[in-house]
Amino acid sequence: MRTNTKTIEFKFERTVPASPGEVFDGWLNPKIPGNPWNAAEKFILDPKVDGLFYWTLKGTSHYGRFTEIERPGRIQHTWMSPKTLGQESIVTLTFKKQGEDTLMTLVHSGIPDTDAGRGHEKGWNYFLDIFPGQFGNGSRKEK
Repeated sequence: MRTNTKTIEFKFERTVPASPGEVFDGWLNPKIPGNPWNAAEKFILDPKVDGLFYWTLKGTSHYGRFTEIERPGRIQHTWMSPKTLGQESIVTLTFKKQGEDTLMTLVHSGIPDTDAGRGHEKGWNYFLDIFPGQFGNGSRKEK
């Protein structure tokens, strides 16, 4: 049951120099820097509908359940952590072909409008600033 805490949503976009399928697969590959699984100190990852994930970073646990997996275009899962006050929030990633590249969009909704909840903006930007550089020539393409 949800509390009456006001919620916020963050939206991030990055252009990745690879096909949607490569970007989709890279996001779910714990060996690729820039996705949450790569940074984890410990993790469990079962990327299928109703599959669960759990990971820790700096002693903070994050966990959730995959609700949509549609390769190569969409991944959606719940997201819970102490910073969501133990409430489910929703992370939706989409991967759209844009010329030779992929426009990757991450929307994180249902985040409590608290200082801790707003910290997700910094966290996602950290990951998403690293991730595109893992593709192509290893350098980001800016358009």
